[in-house]
Amino acid sequence: MGPGDLSRALAALPSRHDARLLVGRETFDDAGVFRVSDDLALVQTVDFFAPIVDDPYQFGQVAAANALSDIYAMGAKPIMALALVGMPLEKLPVSVIRRVLEGGESVCAQAGIPVAGGHSIDTLEPIYGLVALGLVHPERVKKNSSGKPGDVLILGKPLGIGILSAAIKKGKLSAAGYAQMLDWTTRLNTPGEALGAMPAVHALTDVTGFGLAGHLLEMCRGAKLGAEVKFDALPLIGEALEWAKQGVATGASDRNWKGYGHEVDFQGEEWKRKLLSDPQTSGGLLVACAPEAEGAVLAQFEKHGFAQARAIGRLVAGPARLAVQ
Repeated sequence: MGPGDLSRALAALPSRHDARLLVGRETFDDAGVFRVSDDLALVQTVDFFAPIVDDPYQFGQVAAANALSDIYAMGAKPIMALALVGMPLEKLPVSVIRRVLEGGESVCAQAGIPVAGGHSIDTLEPIYGLVALGLVHPERVKKNSSGKPGDVLILGKPLGIGILSAAIKKGKLSAAGYAQMLDWTTRLNTPGEALGAMPAVHALTDVTGFGLAGHLLEMCRGAKLGAEVKFDALPLIGEALEWAKQGVATGASDRNWKGYGHEVDFQGEEWKRKLLSDPQTSGGLLVACAPEAEGAVLAQFEKHGFAQARAIGRLVAGPARLAVQ
């Protein structure tokens, strides 16, 4: 089973129609959106995973930021969270588990929301994440499927998190590289709420496990458009670039490419391909906006501490394919 196969299988299941469901599972969007009233919609998502760092507090921070990103990616404001906790109780002391929860709580506090409870089970390996809820005006919901021909594509965070995590496993990542990884994976995608209020922002998603190419292709399929990306325009984490050139990558990068590589026109070096399919944990927002709004979108990113955000390409009329130059 390749990347996206499970999502597509679930999307194909019969579902009960409800006109209040503004965003469901049809286009593999970041969260579900339910209209509560004419001027209020509820946004809900769930995300959890196993540790990508050894420190329990930092693991909690990364997992919480990753889950909350899906709320911001819909143009919404988070309002509360529930913790999902699976821990091997015979292997880990309660003090370690508490640190994971404290890390998650600290990120939720940055987002200005409470953790109102949750659910825990005894598992073979540790997992942690959140059910996150947010609110948005129904007219400000930003789908991943509503891009328009000519839209500029803007990426909010640099790529390379998966490569850095692979370097950790090989015992090669420097202290500075680890600090970069932690900085980006715990940085909340707060520009999403402001971007939701901008009519010239047509589509929004975040780049996570399927890599830049995978999530951009989701945008293309939903909008029935193609995309063009300039590789040299991509923001990249410095040390990740160095390791990529030395062949360091995750196995998920290759699995991603096997799943969608046939939809990508790319003739570059292997290390560049691995960056395109590199899975991101708590990755950046990917914006499709009208060309005249490019400066305003970049200004919003900079206002929220994302000065590395870059315009990387555009959506074009044509089949749902990605061309990388």
